[in-house]
Amino acid sequence: MTITIEQQDWQKVLAEVVGTFFFFFVGIMSVATAGNNGAFSVLYIALAHGVALAIAISALGHISGGHFNPAVTVAMMVARRISPISGVLYILGQIIGGLGACLAIVVVLPERIWGNAGISLGVPAVNTQVISVGQAIGLEAILTFFLVMAVFGTAVDPRANRVAGFGIGLTVFVDILIGGPISGGAMNPARAIAPAIISGKWADWYVWWVGPIIGAVIAGLLYAFVFLPRGDEPVIEAPALMDEPLEAPLSEPNLINDDFLRDNE
Repeated sequence: MTITIEQQDWQKVLAEVVGTFFFFFVGIMSVATAGNNGAFSVLYIALAHGVALAIAISALGHISGGHFNPAVTVAMMVARRISPISGVLYILGQIIGGLGACLAIVVVLPERIWGNAGISLGVPAVNTQVISVGQAIGLEAILTFFLVMAVFGTAVDPRANRVAGFGIGLTVFVDILIGGPISGGAMNPARAIAPAIISGKWADWYVWWVGPIIGAVIAGLLYAFVFLPRGDEPVIEAPALMDEPLEAPLSEPNLINDDFLRDNE
């Protein structure tokens, strides 16, 4: 059996590497620079991750789909939106991009900052004083479920308005606000394993593989086989913002009249 990988496929994988590098670099740097300021630190870190992901998806999503997360890629695979070979290459690219981001941070920051026991290069941590490891897996599964639903609802569904980067970034923002102080709020296996490899901190590493993948698979199957329109179903697209004047529906011919159009010119 011969497996052929087209040049366009390598471009997609490279986009995943670059986008993941940017996403993780900004996110992990925010952990290193936030300090221990309680609720402000969580807000700062959540905002940095959410905005960075929104920018990365807006810049590169039209090339690769803007996954930047193995859990999202797995969801796309089970939903048959990406081939298994491409999915594996995407995941490898995401891990490589994450490792590159961590190495860049090691180079630009002194070890006393990124190697701090409370930071450890941004490796997520379970707050075992609040929840157990099993509960952390469940929380990460739920948070990733929300994230993947946002991905399908804004970037995959043909009926959606194209606000993918904004919607997905906001989901990461609120997910980290909720889960960051308790389960780490990673929702992303690469976000956990890349800093773990570089820093050598492997505590509870499986939490951010098992939980996110479970949540992603459930969300991917649900949206793909329940919510997405079938091939023979009509697609009703959400209205987009346009500069063109609106036309009244046939059932209400006088709904938009000439006076209304003149007033809104």
